[in-house]
Amino acid sequence: MKFEERHLAQLAAVVEAGGVTEGAAMLGLSQPSVSRTLSAMEKRLGEPLFELGRRPLIPTLIGRQLAAHGKIILEASRKASETVQSFRRGSMGTVRISGVPFFMDAYISRMIGEFQVSEPDIRVDQSYGNVPELQAGIRSNQLDLAICPLGVVDAGSGVEFTEILPGRNIVACRSSHPLLKKRRICSQDLLDMPWIAPLPGSPLLSDLHSILLSIGMSEVSIRYSGGSLLSVLNYLEETDALTVLPHSVVFAFRKSRAVTVLPVKIPQPERSLGILRMAGSPRLPASEKLSHHIVNSFRDLRQLIKRHENAVVWGN
Repeated sequence: MKFEERHLAQLAAVVEAGGVTEGAAMLGLSQPSVSRTLSAMEKRLGEPLFELGRRPLIPTLIGRQLAAHGKIILEASRKASETVQSFRRGSMGTVRISGVPFFMDAYISRMIGEFQVSEPDIRVDQSYGNVPELQAGIRSNQLDLAICPLGVVDAGSGVEFTEILPGRNIVACRSSHPLLKKRRICSQDLLDMPWIAPLPGSPLLSDLHSILLSIGMSEVSIRYSGGSLLSVLNYLEETDALTVLPHSVVFAFRKSRAVTVLPVKIPQPERSLGILRMAGSPRLPASEKLSHHIVNSFRDLRQLIKRHENAVVWGN
């Protein structure tokens, strides 16, 4: 004998509430409709579901057993409703986010941690990539958000770019670097030092070439390349090497690492750090909530980073 799941759920609601009227109200159904369901079930069973003349309603043995099955269905339905509501509020779901490595490590991973303190039911899957890979991931719907530096016209059609931080590069070195003691740093000083090459595919690589062209040289002595942000910072602290980094990355580690800005003016890229998303398509509420968190976090950081930049006495 087979019973419809919704009929078992109605029986469970009546048992839980202690009355037909109350059970119907719990489910958002009319009392007559639920009464008809219970009568039909009793007719099929040939057994009463409730003891006669008892208030509140007391289920019979078979009534309790069937209600136990209905309760599982009822609880599953409630959880499904809660899941839908949480999804629509942006409090549940999985966000796929990727970005250029240095910014993800310096800022975004920490912001994700802060975000999940208040949104523990949202899962975040983070990965790394350079700009072409990130653009492809957004267009193919393999990513919800991408954090990358782009120029004004580089986003391309079908995607939306929201700036979160203006671009500014600096030459980075350890805090005890000998060049910091010089009153005036010349081009030859930069060429005499070993350098760390940015990651392959990174926009910083082209920025290094721009610096070389600005001082009339084609190459420098590359001593180390291909490292993660942590390995680059570790290497900088132990050597007299120089490298090109976004100013904001050095700012992020100003208190915890012995790395600082070498105060020389270099060509600046015409691009900004921002969030890349698909334009004009429905968006996951959870990804929108994380995106807003990142934007708001950088809104507070921008002024601090600018103040730090203004405190550097820039040379030639």
